[in-house]
Amino acid sequence: MNKTELIAQVAEKTGLSKKDTESIINAAVDTIAATMAQGDKVQLSGFGIFEVKDRQARVGRNPKTKEAIEIPASRQPVFKPSKALKDIVAE
Repeated sequence: MNKTELIAQVAEKTGLSKKDTESIINAAVDTIAATMAQGDKVQLSGFGIFEVKDRQARVGRNPKTKEAIEIPASRQPVFKPSKALKDIVAE
């Protein structure tokens, strides 16, 4: 399912127009992204938790040349599904 299909299905279920539904979905995604960019987590009951994990700098190896390379520290977005979501998917 892509974003357009998601918008169409949500619009059908809610009875809202596709344009209104697209605005709502875009606002939700933008808000989640902005909150995560600040380092905070977003918890949606029954769905999961969106959060940011800090990864430390480390030394890696180029598999071709076996040369050591420095991998810089980074921040990664992480999603942890809730038990309810895991159960729905497992069915």
